[in-house]
Amino acid sequence: MSGGGQAQQALITGASVVTPEGVVAQGWIWLKDGVVAAIGGHSDAWPAEAEEADRIDVDGGWVLPGFIDVHVHGGAGYDFMDADRDGLDAITRFHASNGTTGLLATSLTASREELTGVLERVSRYRSEPMPYAQVLGVHFEGPFINPKWKGAQNPNYIVPPQAEWLEEWVARYPGLIKIQTLAPESEGALDYIERLAAHGIVPSCGHTDATYDQVVAAADRGLRHAVHTFNAMKPLHHREPGTVGAVLTDDRITAEVIADGHHVHPAGLRIVARMKGTDKVILVTDAMSAAGMPDGDGYELGGLPVVMTCGVARLKESGNLAGSTLTMIAAFRHMVKNVGVSVPDASRMASANPARQIGVDDVTGSLQAGKRADVLLLDAELELKGVWIGGRPFDL
Repeated sequence: MSGGGQAQQALITGASVVTPEGVVAQGWIWLKDGVVAAIGGHSDAWPAEAEEADRIDVDGGWVLPGFIDVHVHGGAGYDFMDADRDGLDAITRFHASNGTTGLLATSLTASREELTGVLERVSRYRSEPMPYAQVLGVHFEGPFINPKWKGAQNPNYIVPPQAEWLEEWVARYPGLIKIQTLAPESEGALDYIERLAAHGIVPSCGHTDATYDQVVAAADRGLRHAVHTFNAMKPLHHREPGTVGAVLTDDRITAEVIADGHHVHPAGLRIVARMKGTDKVILVTDAMSAAGMPDGDGYELGGLPVVMTCGVARLKESGNLAGSTLTMIAAFRHMVKNVGVSVPDASRMASANPARQIGVDDVTGSLQAGKRADVLLLDAELELKGVWIGGRPFDL
């Protein structure tokens, strides 16, 4: 897809089209002027005007809404912490080639100045047409986390919540921060969570040693999200359910999962899906700069050396998992083929749920007439065969 190209008409026929109302078997979908113009079944005639569209006849397969990744640090050798426009293009191009049509540029634990720099570069990038996956905002992962569960975060920058920082950020970059992850047990966290919610930012728990009661208390103040459930948080125990127990049982909290076969066992993913229901689970990649790159030891995450072996990234010093090299299409396939989630339910976890969580579901995240034409075409084996972003075809 060429940068800034025009949306084209397309008519895809003969596929199972996943919509909020259900799957349209042997259906068709018409993309026009950058939006979904109409959807119908095999017995429904498409509008005469659709005959002018580029016709794509498929025999089976699936048409899905584009994936939305609300937790992704980078890819193609670049990191959102320092990527310039070329780097942002490279990251969004790589993830678009794997079915992501929208994402949140996700930070790491870093200094105030570095985090402000992320907001400044993303704000500039969004001020012009974005040719690949759309950067929908920023997810600040840290720096207000618990050192005990730092994972691959740099401990040198971990601090308690700073209300002054938040007020400066929202004043200078209104609406840009969509999620912020923190440890709800840290000093001042409950008041900070209320501030986040008041600014329309989703408060999220992660890298935390919070007890069950502390997480519930945080949810009472506005906590609504948990990053990479099971990873870097106080685990479940039958006498102290911990962070994991609260996330699984509190219906106010939506649970992210990294479905790569390394971060969480398939049975763990089944537990999350059964406990939370398909409307409260979000698939994410947590992908770092090494995603899409060859194995080696020349990578970093938050300034910490990373080694990638057989596609698995770990901190060189501690061996902790360092984000992932996952893509959204791989996460989607893993949930269907190895966890046993249906295609429509996995689609909801990868598209509709994240869109709703960050408040963009009126524009994208599902296939409905009038919404932006962020569309994927998959074959019967769930291999990606076509991507449209705002109605513009992406060359796979």
